[in-house]
Amino acid sequence: MRSEPAGSPPTPGGADHDPLLGCRILVAISGSIAAVKLPALVSALAQRGALVRCVLTPSAARLVSPVALASLSRSPCHLEEDQWSHRAPRPLHVELAEWAELVLVAPLSATSLARWVQGSGDTLLSSTLLATEAPVLAAAAMNTAMWGSPGVRRNWEELQGFERVLTLGPASGLLACDRQGSGRMAEPQQLLLGLETLRLHGWRRDWQGRRLLVSAGPTREWLDPARCLTNPSSGRMGVMLAQAARFRGAEVDLVHGPLNLDPLLLEGLHAYPAESGAAMGETLKRLQPAADAVAMAAAVADHGRAAPEVRKLSKQDLLATLSGGWCEIPDLLAELVARRASGQRILGFAAHSGDVLPQARAKLLRKGCDLLFANPIDRPQAGFGVSSNEGWILGPGSRERRIESTGKFSVAHQLISALGALLDPLTPPAEAPAEGLAAGRRAAADP
Repeated sequence: MRSEPAGSPPTPGGADHDPLLGCRILVAISGSIAAVKLPALVSALAQRGALVRCVLTPSAARLVSPVALASLSRSPCHLEEDQWSHRAPRPLHVELAEWAELVLVAPLSATSLARWVQGSGDTLLSSTLLATEAPVLAAAAMNTAMWGSPGVRRNWEELQGFERVLTLGPASGLLACDRQGSGRMAEPQQLLLGLETLRLHGWRRDWQGRRLLVSAGPTREWLDPARCLTNPSSGRMGVMLAQAARFRGAEVDLVHGPLNLDPLLLEGLHAYPAESGAAMGETLKRLQPAADAVAMAAAVADHGRAAPEVRKLSKQDLLATLSGGWCEIPDLLAELVARRASGQRILGFAAHSGDVLPQARAKLLRKGCDLLFANPIDRPQAGFGVSSNEGWILGPGSRERRIESTGKFSVAHQLISALGALLDPLTPPAEAPAEGLAAGRRAAADP
């Protein structure tokens, strides 16, 4: 087996590696009621070791306390009246623009969006956005009718074409104005993933126009109404795979067993719960034809009861049933490989203990998938129920690449890059002019 060539991108560091540690992040807050969510996010960034500074528009300063933001960020909070001062040797917007390694604009209101897109530098926030060369994560939030207005849609579509900008369109839900519909700012959990994506991968949407099918989490095979056969998988690795692809432009279908995660981490995904191996297999079969690629990260049980009991068994009866009545759960990965269409790429997972690589090499040949991620489950901070992982990517031509212990979102981005490299290039429709195609992709670019 040969290793990756020396020019391969380096993998991040150890298990305690945090892509936001030490990162200079400017948090720009404009006038939307969603601004009340930002103090908790600023606090979370500071606790992770990021260096945070905040900018508030006058409207935002009426919604959240500048004093609170300064205290939570451990840095001064900048307001509109700070823009020009005879005591400052340089314009504040230039200083902030050059200081930031990442910029988060959240919430991005209709007014701030218009100023940014039209190149109007008449406020501290807008002039800072025009001056910065750092990657920017922009999360829109506004009233449903405002979000649907032609002017806002035109400005939002124009923003999709900006270099170094990663956009997060609003989600649907109950808004502060009592409207039900689109306009709710992405949750702080999603904003953190977006900032990590900018650090780990950058702003480019290399999966734009693709569809990824992901399985995640454990399955449950019931013995009786009170007991089941399962495993300690939380589902985090599969969900992080799905979100990494989503932030890089993909449409993502996530088929998942019972997850032990914050449900807000599923925002932006097409999620399909499936408790048993059979249910997961049926859903995967239905969704597979539309997928360009499949990532099978679920920890599916190998066996289940052919006929689970409808009543709770006594201890004695339960022991008696363990000697027979078992059936083998179908091999979902092998089934996906067998029925895949030409050009569809499949990533499998192999969770092993002991000497992992020989077992993984044999599984790759046996399953016939394009890539296999082999990870140890008997090492600290790897495998089930933790936020970090490590292992090896096994691929075509007997290639193997080691992924050192790091966060699962970092592992996910590396796996998505490896899987994307195997996909055939997208071919634009012959009748579509190049500029029309680019505009269409920008309009569809919300992750």
